[in-house]
Amino acid sequence: MSKENKKRSAVVFPKNKKVLEQLGANIKLACKRRGYTQVLISERTGLSRLTIRRVLQGDSSVSIGHYVAVLAVLGLTEDFTKVASDDELGRKLQDIKLLSKG
Repeated sequence: MSKENKKRSAVVFPKNKKVLEQLGANIKLACKRRGYTQVLISERTGLSRLTIRRVLQGDSSVSIGHYVAVLAVLGLTEDFTKVASDDELGRKLQDIKLLSKG
């Protein structure tokens, strides 16, 4: 495989891998609560069962679009829109900057 065709993967540090694993576990629980099997999720998303399994494990190599596709089947895409919506640190930094100008 040439260097140009080689797929690059994101560097994910252990702390962040834990976050993805928790996301996968949360999605897995949501599937179980609804009685949705990996086969059903696969059929509804058009993704392979292997990809579904990797989403449920919180695999960092899975496209964010695939996570969204699974969340859509579960009716949970609105949860995804809440990520970074309440940026407390960003607001504090902005306030400090605004106060120092005046």
